[in-house]
Amino acid sequence: MRLLEQLVNTHGIPGREHRVRDLIESHVRKAGLFDEIRVDALGSLICLRRARPRDGSSAAAARVLVMAHMDQIGFLVSHVSQDGLIYLHPVGSFDPRTLIARRVLVYAQAGKALPGALLAPGHPVHTAEPDDLRKVPDLKTLYVDLSLSAETVRAKVRPGDMVVLDAPYGEIGHAIVGGGLDNRAGCWALISAIEMLTSHDCEICAVWTAQEELGSRGAGPVAFGYEADIGISCDTIVSCDVPGVPGEQRIARPGDGVSIVIADSSIVSDMSLVAAVEAVANAQNIRCQRSLMLGGGQDGALIQRSRRGVRTLVLSCPLKHMHTAVETAHRADLESYRDLLAAYLGRTSSLQSAGAD
Repeated sequence: MRLLEQLVNTHGIPGREHRVRDLIESHVRKAGLFDEIRVDALGSLICLRRARPRDGSSAAAARVLVMAHMDQIGFLVSHVSQDGLIYLHPVGSFDPRTLIARRVLVYAQAGKALPGALLAPGHPVHTAEPDDLRKVPDLKTLYVDLSLSAETVRAKVRPGDMVVLDAPYGEIGHAIVGGGLDNRAGCWALISAIEMLTSHDCEICAVWTAQEELGSRGAGPVAFGYEADIGISCDTIVSCDVPGVPGEQRIARPGDGVSIVIADSSIVSDMSLVAAVEAVANAQNIRCQRSLMLGGGQDGALIQRSRRGVRTLVLSCPLKHMHTAVETAHRADLESYRDLLAAYLGRTSSLQSAGAD
């Protein structure tokens, strides 16, 4: 899990993914995984791996577009007050209940990241009125305290600087925990699956996309620019396997394997691909589960709707506590994610049989 640890501890919100992209590009170049590598205008990393047939066949290869988004939710500095407090513009969706008294990192444009504390205005618990303690703070009122002089803060921090939760990689029980597992888990699974391949009949365009958390902005241009026969979105899905949520609404269970997402609010997966992936899982004894979600959305929707339409599948790692500082992924689900993606890519054959593989 060393690579996943590096990915979690490397920060990048929408429009600021360059650190994550540099890490992934360095890794795949060193490993020699691709025949062509480039970065597009929006900052997505696009890597092409030509078919490596077992039998040396020259038949037309199925073209498979596989995406995992690099960005994580976070903030941009919106204002620095006269007293040196920093106010924030959210980039992605947050639950304010999970943010109070969290440590953050402010990536000033010059110099190292500055540690700070994210707080809500008002009295501390010792002097607050009982009614005040029952209120959920408004996200726009939260501020960051760097515990530096106002002059120093105003000199170092500018509107537009990146702010992220200080939530490093860790391990608890059978799980990995940290901020940004949405979607560093998918980034890791895609890299690791490609590393497992020795031969495959399909051409693979592997893409680590930018700005998914703002409506899959990076995925659209890539999907339009590559004429895919099959699309696969590698992401994460909420696991509501927690108190207060009825069993029928828990979406995905940790430890039951990678989720094959049948539907979310942005896509309905192609059922011929679902059947093909499940057949591979059964043949290889890889655990997986079907998941459906009323909300959510991911890059697969942009693949599916590109050009004349593309048959598309969504694979996702179940995450507890998504979009918090303690996103949690079960090790068994991460491993099955990698294994199933690698096994399917290794079995996808020529254009003539791609739909029935």
